[in-house]
Amino acid sequence: MADGQDLRALMRSFPAGVAVVTVDVEGQRLGLTVGSLVSLSLEPPLVGFAVSRQAALHELLRAAGRCAINLLAAEQEALAAHFARGVPPIALWQGIVTRPERNGPPLLEGALGWLECRTRAEHDTGDHSFFVCEVLSVERGPGRIGLAFFEQRYASS
Repeated sequence: MADGQDLRALMRSFPAGVAVVTVDVEGQRLGLTVGSLVSLSLEPPLVGFAVSRQAALHELLRAAGRCAINLLAAEQEALAAHFARGVPPIALWQGIVTRPERNGPPLLEGALGWLECRTRAEHDTGDHSFFVCEVLSVERGPGRIGLAFFEQRYASS
């Protein structure tokens, strides 16, 4: 059987797009950087991503039943790092610009694009859960080049 550390070492050499999944449950907002976002189906439109069961977002995402996926633009490395750190909820949104006057999960300003989704399924996958989400809306943002994660650092795709 393969060793987890060997898998991690190899996968670090494989570029991954960077997104921030956000939720809002009765005013409690959280976001988490993910590198596992994949397009699963066009008809119906489905995407999926993995979230550690230890992440604060995990249970909130289950409770929310919906989320926003912010596909980060090349110049949003600081946002990716911010939402990857596990910042306490009280400080998570300080200095973070979101699109104004909207209900639901926050959309991060300046992203490559946004997907608003409804959770359709959840699968246990080792120490993570894999969430399958139905895409309800797609919007292109002002960013033109996506942010990628490669060899333990961010890069433009």
